[in-house]
Formats: sequence, structure tokens, C-alpha cells
Amino acid sequence: MAKPALGRGLGALLGGAPTAAKPPSPSPAQASPASAPSAAIVADDRERVQRVPLNRIQPCAFQPRKDFAPEALQELADSIREQGIVQPLIVRDVGHHLELIAGERRWRAAQLAGLTEVPVILREADDRAVLELALIENLQRENLNPMEEALGYSQLVSQFQLTQEEVAQKVGKSRAVVANALRLLKLPAALQSYLRENRLSVGHAKVILGLPTDREQQGAAERVIKDGLNVRQTEGLVAKLQARGTDPRKPGKTPIRDANITSLEGKLRERFGTKVQLRYASGKGALEIAFFNDDDLERILQIVGVTTD
Repeated sequence: MAKPALGRGLGALLGGAPTAAKPPSPSPAQASPASAPSAAIVADDRERVQRVPLNRIQPCAFQPRKDFAPEALQELADSIREQGIVQPLIVRDVGHHLELIAGERRWRAAQLAGLTEVPVILREADDRAVLELALIENLQRENLNPMEEALGYSQLVSQFQLTQEEVAQKVGKSRAVVANALRLLKLPAALQSYLRENRLSVGHAKVILGLPTDREQQGAAERVIKDGLNVRQTEGLVAKLQARGTDPRKPGKTPIRDANITSLEGKLRERFGTKVQLRYASGKGALEIAFFNDDDLERILQIVGVTTD
């Protein structure tokens, strides 16, 4: 599905071709919260590339990317030392300094290269626009690890009160992708570190989330890493652990659940992007689908085709 608003926003921020003539935007002093869009990016008369002292620029708190590989940064610094910065940094003026909107990797590499000045393009953007477009830039370049991506989505939901559907539209992803990413934040801290370090994949993590306790999830993750299990093998491991109802590092007990039921429960959990419990015996039972706020309930209702009208 086309998302023209997203493209226009990114183009305006990064200095792309204009789509249509617009009346001059008011200055920050003239603009009122009631008249300004919530994620406004305001073009001004400073379209030209400027050179500014590197020490005037500071990173942005809304930057979702936290991990920068030292080797890759050094390679970029070597290139910058030889060729200079080809693509200007995008910054906004926050009073005492300039704050990065896009280009933190280039900014860091410029420091390593010993530059004192860098080319920038100045833009006016509010906090939500900065976060949205930092996410977009990094997602398009596949620069974010799974936990950085999940935390970026979470910030849009919690800080700017966006629904998962709205977040998905902003960043050009499906709602299921956003919902599954947010589920990763329920993992124990150690497992989140495994995802950041690429020791576990998102596929592994989604399967391990089927286990009910942090202890069981931690044990399963350690088993996956130790034995080099793929996602399909991890599904088998988790199904056995669910059936046994025991810690993966201890000998198994007599199975108390049918492995087919636990497998179906896992598929339902994947479909709804939340905790699902399936109780079944002799053709009867109950299905419990967890939700954590009104938006989450509305999302689940839409999945099953139920409207609240």
C-alpha cells in the first residue's frame, strides 16, 4: 500500500525534490500548537549546505540506533579523511547547539577522522518527526538491531501516543511486524542482549516467548545458543518444554500436555502477537487471548474481524 505522506516527509527532511509549492511556513514564534501538525517538518530559507564547527553538533536523544560497530566507523573515517563527507548531515537548531536528525554515523566518523567542520543542512522538525525519520532512515538501511527497532516503536507508542497501526503506517511496516517487535521488549534483559549481539535471531526469540517464565526462557535461549539450534528445532524444544512444564536444564517429567496443542497455541500466539493460552480436553476447552490496553484489544478485534460499532 502506498504511503505518500511518509515519502513526502522523508524527502522534505533530507532535502529531496519538492512535491508542490507551499506557502511560507511561520517561524517557531508565530506557530501555535493548535495550527501546527503533530509531526511537522518545516522548510525554511536555509536550503543551502552550510559548513559548521563539528563541536557545535550533538547527537539526538531520539536516535534509535545505539550500537555503532567500531570497525565500520573506522573504515568510514578513513574514507572521509580521503574523500570528505559527500552527504551532508541533517540537523536542527535547538538554541545552544545543533542537534543531529540524520547522519550520526558520519558525525562519529568525522570525529575519528579529525575534522573540525562538516557540511550540514538545517531543518526545523519537532520531536516526533525526528524520531519517525530517524527510524525510517535506519530501517531503510537495515542499520538497527531488533531491540533498537523495538525500542523505537515503543517510544512512538508511549511518548507520542500512537497506536500500533499508526506506527506501522509511519515507518512503512505491517502492523504484525510492529506488534511482534514490541513483544521482544517482554524478554528478559539477557535475551535482549543476545538479540543485540546477534546470538539469537528474532525467529528464535518469538518462539522462546512461548515459555511462561523468565527462567524457562533464559534456559531455552542458552540451550539454543549452546547447541546451535535453528528456528524449527527451537520450536520443537519449546513444544517439549511446554508439554513437560519444567525447566529446560532439568530432566523431563511425564508430559501433561499434547505437543499438537502446544504447537497450535504457538501459531495462535504468532498470529495475534500476544500471549495466548489454549486449554483443550476431549474436544472441549477455552481460548484465552491477552491484551494490555484498549489499542491492543482493538488490534485483536480487527484481526478476527469484529468491529466495535
